[in-house]
This record gives sequence, structure tokens and C-alpha cells, in this order.
Amino acid sequence: MKIIIIFSMLISSMSYASDSLIVASTTSTDNSGFYQYILPIFEKKTGIKVKIIAQGTGQAIETARRGDADILFVHHKPSELKFIANGFGIKRYPVMYNDFIIIGPKNDPADLKHSNTIEMAFQNIARTKQEFISRGDDSGTNKKELRLWANANITPQGKWYIQSGSGMGATLNMVSASNAYTISDRSTWLSFNNKGDLGIVFEGSKKLFNQYSIISVNPKKHPHIKMKKGQAFIDWFISAEGQKHIMNFKIKGQQAFFPDAR
Repeated sequence: MKIIIIFSMLISSMSYASDSLIVASTTSTDNSGFYQYILPIFEKKTGIKVKIIAQGTGQAIETARRGDADILFVHHKPSELKFIANGFGIKRYPVMYNDFIIIGPKNDPADLKHSNTIEMAFQNIARTKQEFISRGDDSGTNKKELRLWANANITPQGKWYIQSGSGMGATLNMVSASNAYTISDRSTWLSFNNKGDLGIVFEGSKKLFNQYSIISVNPKKHPHIKMKKGQAFIDWFISAEGQKHIMNFKIKGQQAFFPDAR
């Protein structure tokens, strides 16, 4: 019986070793079509198969913390640095960026288009009690949104403030159906096809900068982590070739992400 158990464990271990590289990442990179574009290029170059687990940043970090992913690819620097400080990640590699934008009805009843600052824009939403749909899912986008409310000295609450508890695509569908306001990463908005009467009503603030980074999960915490494959993934994305392909990715003719590995 002991021999059978050991043999079974050996087979299981071999099976895991031959598995795809598992990347816990954001819904924004997935919803935008970025991985459908770039992973076939990476896989052809390296022979490494990749499986994406698309979640909000908070959930993705928890997935990596449990050792259920080899790589973390997210966009909330404070959470990423904490992940590394707690010993679960090895090193943070900035890879690319875009920005957040505020989406709302084209007639803009809260008059965000004439707001001088992002804080004023959020204050106008709260003052007029125009419906705002938050992701409410501990994602990088949700964390950014809550920081913006705090910077505007507002605690959002009341019937006008709704939490979807969903990813960016599903939240945008709710916003479209309600003709409400929300914050989105630009790439998901560009690829979103159910825009209805929505448009970009505020953009361009430096405070809406959106950095994406890659972190390898620490094998000292989880010995089964595929370190060599993970480092090959990182090395390719920060290489001149990987950065070129990030630059070449466009959605409906518009730039989705800008490479910035350094």
C-alpha cells in the first residue's frame, strides 16, 4: 500500500510539473483581449503554455499567496509591495501602464467635464447624488476608486452608490443599463461593446495613472512554484521583444497599454 501511495504522489508531482505556467492576473488585462493577443506569441517563442486566472487584484494576490499561481500580474503597487514584504513574492517588475478614466452618461448630469481636478469630479458626483456603480471587489480599480473618494474627503454611501461585486466588464454592463457613472481602466473601456449612451467624462489627471507589474511567487513559501518557467515569462515581457509586442497591441486602432519595463 505504501508503494502505491508513493507512486501516486510521484505521478501527481510529475503531472503538476508538466502543467502550464499559472498566472494570477486582473480582469482588465483579460477583458481587453491582451492575453489572447500576446500569449500565443510568447508560447510560440518559448514553448511554455500559460493559464490565466483572471480576478480582481485583491483576489489574484490571495490566489498567489496560497501558492495557486506561479506568477502575479496586477496593478496596485501598495498591495504588491506588501505581498513581497510578507515573503510571498520575490521581485516586482514594472511592465506596462495605461490610465483610469471616468465613464458616465454623455449628457453628464454631474458636470464632470468641467471639473478642474479628479477630486472635484468625485465631489460633483456625490453632491448631485448621481448613480455611481463601484466594482466593490477589492480589485486594483476598486482600490484606486476608494483612494480617489478619500482624496476628495468623501465617504460614498446612500442609494446613489452601488457596489457590483463584479469584474470590470460586468460592472460596465450595469453602468450602461443604468446610465450611471463609474471608473474603468482604459483598455477594458476600449474593448467594451455595450457602451449605449455612455462616454468618457473625465480623463487626463496624473492621479489616474495605472501601472501593471509582474511578480514571481516565492518558492520558499511554496516549493512547487515553477520558478524557471516563471522567470522566462518575466524575462520575455520585460525584454525588447516583449515590450515591442505590448506596444503593438491596439484596440480598435487605439493604444491599450504602453510598455515601461526598466
